Amino acid sequence: MAKFCVSTDSGCDLPATLCEERNIHAFRMKYTIDNVEYFDQMSVEDGKEFYDKMRKGAVPSTSQISPYEFVEFWSELLDEYDLPIVHISLGSAISGTYSNAEIAKQQILEEYPDAKIFVIDSTLASIGYGMLAIWAADMRDEGKTPEECFEYLNEVKIKINTYYTTDDLKYLERSGRVSKAGVIVATALNINPILNLDKDGRLVVREKIRGRKKAFNRISDIINDLVIDPESQTLYICHSDCKDEEVEAFRSMLVERFKFKDWFISYIGPTIGSHSGPGLIAAFFTGKPRTL
Repeated sequence: MAKFCVSTDSGCDLPATLCEERNIHAFRMKYTIDNVEYFDQMSVEDGKEFYDKMRKGAVPSTSQISPYEFVEFWSELLDEYDLPIVHISLGSAISGTYSNAEIAKQQILEEYPDAKIFVIDSTLASIGYGMLAIWAADMRDEGKTPEECFEYLNEVKIKINTYYTTDDLKYLERSGRVSKAGVIVATALNINPILNLDKDGRLVVREKIRGRKKAFNRISDIINDLVIDPESQTLYICHSDCKDEEVEAFRSMLVERFKFKDWFISYIGPTIGSHSGPGLIAAFFTGKPRTL
């Protein structure tokens, strides 16, 4: 019998179907595009329509989950399951969602004094914290306690590494992630930057590579320096509407070189895609702890 519920939000970029199969409760975050508000449906179909609009010039925006929305979300879980909740949040360096979750937790405890809610600041984005949600579901199914899960995820989250590149920085510039001057130079020189999340979960431009293929090769070399026991882990690849053949080339290069036990390809939905824009591709893997 399960000893806790697993919750997260749509920014984890796990498909809705997988969340349903694994009984991971994902709050659908809201985004606005063309002056219309939507909920992230966590599906490829929803994402493709979203990126088509971005390519035509639409500028989306997202909304953090408010404390009130968290209270409603968790109250429903507590009423239905009467179990502790382990919630995996988008990293606090990227969004205020984690802080709102902590505020909501205190409000919940006033109404449900016996409730247990464990909120994890993933320090990650996209399927990086989706990986934590999957591991939490694994531990739940193995009969672990919420305390054991909370302790383990907080220990291993720093070992999740992500490196990614994009061929169009204007979307990250719009969201304040990179400077406008940097975008102009990168575009003129066909630069595909290598980015990652540092130990605190902040977005950092690590290197600047000329050409998409060279950027892929450089990510492969970085993984070679950092990955631990690839034969016993799953490689996660996430992308924002890249071409199928490009995604497959990236996947096959990494799987063939490192002999990952398994691989999983996911689609970056509107929650994260509002800031990354189309054309971003990322590799997520377990390796040496993020120290910078």
